[in-house]
Amino acid sequence: MATPQSSRHSSLSSSTPKSRMHAIQVDSVQRWMEDLRHMTEVECMCVLQSKPIGVEEDGGQGELIVSGATGAGGDHVTRNNLQTLLKRALVVSTELGKMFQRLEKGRWQRVHSTAVRTNCHVRSLVHEYGATRTTPPEMQKYEKSLLEKCMELTTITERCLHTEDEYFLKSMKEAIHEILTDVSDSFSQMIDMALANEIQILIRQIEASDNVYTIGSAISNLLSLTQDGPQLCSIIAKEGAVVVLFKICRQDCFSSLYAQALRTVASICCVEEGINQLEKVDGILCLADILTDESCAEAARAEAAAVVAQITSPHHTSTQHLASFLESMQDIVTALIKLCETASCGEVFLLASAALANITFFDSMACEILLQLNAIQILLQACCDRQRVDTPYSKDQVVTILANLSVLEQCATEVLQEKGIERLLLLLGEKPSSSSPSEGAACERVQQKAAVTLARLSRDPEVAQTAIQLQAVPRLIELCRSPAERNNSDSVLVACLAALRRLAAGCPDSIEPSDHQQLIKPRLVDSFLLCSNMEESFV
Repeated sequence: MATPQSSRHSSLSSSTPKSRMHAIQVDSVQRWMEDLRHMTEVECMCVLQSKPIGVEEDGGQGELIVSGATGAGGDHVTRNNLQTLLKRALVVSTELGKMFQRLEKGRWQRVHSTAVRTNCHVRSLVHEYGATRTTPPEMQKYEKSLLEKCMELTTITERCLHTEDEYFLKSMKEAIHEILTDVSDSFSQMIDMALANEIQILIRQIEASDNVYTIGSAISNLLSLTQDGPQLCSIIAKEGAVVVLFKICRQDCFSSLYAQALRTVASICCVEEGINQLEKVDGILCLADILTDESCAEAARAEAAAVVAQITSPHHTSTQHLASFLESMQDIVTALIKLCETASCGEVFLLASAALANITFFDSMACEILLQLNAIQILLQACCDRQRVDTPYSKDQVVTILANLSVLEQCATEVLQEKGIERLLLLLGEKPSSSSPSEGAACERVQQKAAVTLARLSRDPEVAQTAIQLQAVPRLIELCRSPAERNNSDSVLVACLAALRRLAAGCPDSIEPSDHQQLIKPRLVDSFLLCSNMEESFV
């Protein structure tokens, strides 16, 4: 399966590009000063009995000094609340983790000081949040319980400072561990409720407004939240964000927001709850409508392709949603290969080809449809166009599709007609242009799948003969014998050995006796062990 890895690409699983990494582009000193607000030592707050941080009277809607709010309206408050919540939650979680570690080591002075800091941070968070929002009653119960447990934790850890009685400390250690576990659980539940409350506000903004700017800003905040991990994506999905976003995508008056809304949907659908919501609102039909509507902006169709890539990822354990997908597959596959052909840039091609790569994994009918649509010609020609195929991630998608198509007998003829063997040999030489681990991994996948495709196609004698004439054998041998050429990848080695053996079976004379003796004659596992141990020795 194809797995392009890049900043934009990583939000999509498997052959989908793994999450769009969220980075706030600010001056490093400014970032440090912002973080410092949440990381400073807080013992001074104990002297003040953990009073809430002051609020400027003219700050507007009770916006907090600590969050940097400047009275820019409800959306600004929501964004600041979310940022403050997440930052404070990270600080408290870090302190709780430290306390568990120090408790295990019996460092009572540090356990107590950490408990004091945690208590202060939790109280600050509760007061800050209450200053800007009306806290829901259910959440108030958790807040009260949490604050009581934090105070109990501070009190009980202080008692342990004034004794050296080992029996007493041992019994206290167990009690503290239990309280600490309760605090961690209660804190997580409270934060989840607070985040759900903020997410509900954003969703209501989208539902209630007909202003494109207001809706776009709320969607942007939702998208930003999705970058903070699967847990937040689950909360967002449960609060109904996918349903609301598809409502936007079904209204022509909001066509300028389609791309942004679909990008958010793709991020949410990294979790099963998101896909379930998509299924409930017939999201696949909406995606098919956008993909097949050439009057839609290319960006919107590309983001629709990203959603398709996400929901068809082989990484998902549930496949119930694929039943409805099959009903629209002909239209979706046709639109995706057309998008590959007309893509104006590499990212559009990547998203469309990633969706196709995933689709070819779960239904052979998709492969037959692609052959009928001249997909091999379109994809191989795209490989010659650096404007569309400009990274190993895109090549990974192309070669994944070719590998899956190559199981069909009629594929070999088309590959020969389009000089596809030459392209496969070029892909066998794919190397990273940087030291990026994700790019290196993508190059390994390209090499592996190119070798797999070559092995499958070489069942056809004409393909095998063409590959031999184009010097495929020396390149495969080089990849087998030189770990550096394959980036020490075992999967590339296995694929190359298999391809080499397939070619040797049809044309034994193409292999030198010494190579035949080591790479062809032994069992595959023996040849693999021989080649995998061919490291340079400096002894």
